[in-house]
Amino acid sequence: MAGEEAARDITEEFRVHYHHEKNVVCSWDGRTLRLVSENDYDPEGLNLTDEFSDTIAAYIEPFDGDIRLVSIETIP
Repeated sequence: MAGEEAARDITEEFRVHYHHEKNVVCSWDGRTLRLVSENDYDPEGLNLTDEFSDTIAAYIEPFDGDIRLVSIETIP
């Protein structure tokens, strides 16, 4: 399935090219791609959202969906 393949490819893309993001996992639930990541520099998630958008556009053509930041959790 295209969504499952995109999730694997996006996870690998972040692992290889976005070293500032840690423990990145992209998953597909049959309808939605979800990205979970840890970092210590982007408290509002804006950079990660932008990077995710760019990566989705590279792996899914045409990309006509929306990206929404669901939550941010601060870990002490």
